[in-house]
Amino acid sequence: MHLLDPERVDMLGPLRCFGVELFPGMRFGMSMVLCRPVLPALVVLAGLGGLRLAAQGTIAATNTPAQVAPGRSASAQEEQAAQQAERDAAIADHQHMMDLLGIRELRPAASHDPKSPNAVNYDESKADKYPGTLPDPLKLKNGKRVTSAKVWWTRRRPEIVADFDSEVIGRVPEHVPGVTWKVTSTTAETLGGIPVVTKRLKGHVDNSMDPAIKVDIDLVVGTPANAAGPVPVIMELAFSREFMASIVKSIPEMIPGGPGNEGPSWQEQLIKRGWGYAILLPTSFQDDSGAGLNSGIIGLVNEGQPRSDPAEWGTLRAWAWGASRALDYLETDKQVDGKQVGIMGHSRFGKTALVAMAYDLRFKVAYISSAGTGGDKLYRHVLGEQLENLAAAPTFYYWMAGNFIKYAGPKTTGELPVDAHELIALCAPRPVFVGVGSKTAGDEWADPVGEFMGAVEAGPVYRLLGKKDLGTAEFPAMETGLVDGDLAFREHRFGHTPGPNWPFFLDFAARYLKGPGSR
Repeated sequence: MHLLDPERVDMLGPLRCFGVELFPGMRFGMSMVLCRPVLPALVVLAGLGGLRLAAQGTIAATNTPAQVAPGRSASAQEEQAAQQAERDAAIADHQHMMDLLGIRELRPAASHDPKSPNAVNYDESKADKYPGTLPDPLKLKNGKRVTSAKVWWTRRRPEIVADFDSEVIGRVPEHVPGVTWKVTSTTAETLGGIPVVTKRLKGHVDNSMDPAIKVDIDLVVGTPANAAGPVPVIMELAFSREFMASIVKSIPEMIPGGPGNEGPSWQEQLIKRGWGYAILLPTSFQDDSGAGLNSGIIGLVNEGQPRSDPAEWGTLRAWAWGASRALDYLETDKQVDGKQVGIMGHSRFGKTALVAMAYDLRFKVAYISSAGTGGDKLYRHVLGEQLENLAAAPTFYYWMAGNFIKYAGPKTTGELPVDAHELIALCAPRPVFVGVGSKTAGDEWADPVGEFMGAVEAGPVYRLLGKKDLGTAEFPAMETGLVDGDLAFREHRFGHTPGPNWPFFLDFAARYLKGPGSR
């Protein structure tokens, strides 16, 4: 099951169930929503693809069972019961981690209800709640300045990695089993009038440690059929087709042909450049749910048991692990130049792509789209989604390490030992393009200004390593790309979609990726 990003849930229409408006002041897309009566923390199932729409932090989570409406079909009741069971399992898992940490309560998450005492902040003048606490990426923990590339690589970078491992995204276990790749089909297709070879693959994870848990990684690779040699590839971390079909009317800008997303697909744009594409489905090997932590790659490594160490990986780190395993395969594909593979992700998968880029130095270039909190947005820029939203249950605490929860109580965001700019800095000196939607047209939850600030504050590390930063600390006018450096930023005029920035990213990436015959 997939969780719809909350970036748009507050601007689509009032949510009603059997004629009663639920959560006044909150607005939801209804065209594809099959309303389920009164789940305590809003959980609504969509009719297509098993979509789960969650508005986190709007009310306190409880364990009150959902009531089944009279006259509901048996299948609907079963579906609702399954959804309630999943929600309860996530809350129980979250409580398990709270118990491990010795935490009794957390600060409330930012709410989409403007009448709530913890209503989300969209006032820039109120965003700096933790002044003077932003970590300096070029200051060692002993207080000394980092003045050389050698000290960065041997001392400061490992310090930052250790903090992200322990306190934010979690560390990958030492005993993760291997992956065996198999091509399940090869098809000759045409894209934009150009012959393409499309391969579909399964990456089977060795599950001998717990045969009851099966884990397979779904990957699609497309390359020009008549290429003169191995080609560069951009790997997108993608939502499933079922998920995309489910949001046709609720987030139309994410759909091909939607606002700002007209014209050739990103795959076609790549093929026309003589490059290839890869599509990785992260939820094929780790569910987007706290209840799914006992399955997938995290569950396999833990042999079906809950996480027992608050520093263990969450799903963002697990999804990024899968991206690295897909890169392992691409390095063996004779149609792919394994030294020229970029990575791209949007929203939660923008967060994931940034993690993968930061940790796997083999990725050549990255397009990070609307990643928001947990990605490229400064946690300390308290506007839009906040740290507390990623520490709550039933969503989205499981994206992160268990230790992350403590910064939503008793610790504060200002006490977090790292921030998003340092995750971007871990990518240095490799090029990163940060793309966002409009802060006034639907992407304000992701906080474009906070994302821009994350890129700005990563600049000193890029300069230390001989690369160019954004060139300014002033937020640019909409659709004014800052693309001359090795860090790039562009805000398009549409909502929560990567589409309008794809051509600009590809022009940026073309400075670093070269197809056969053009090197």
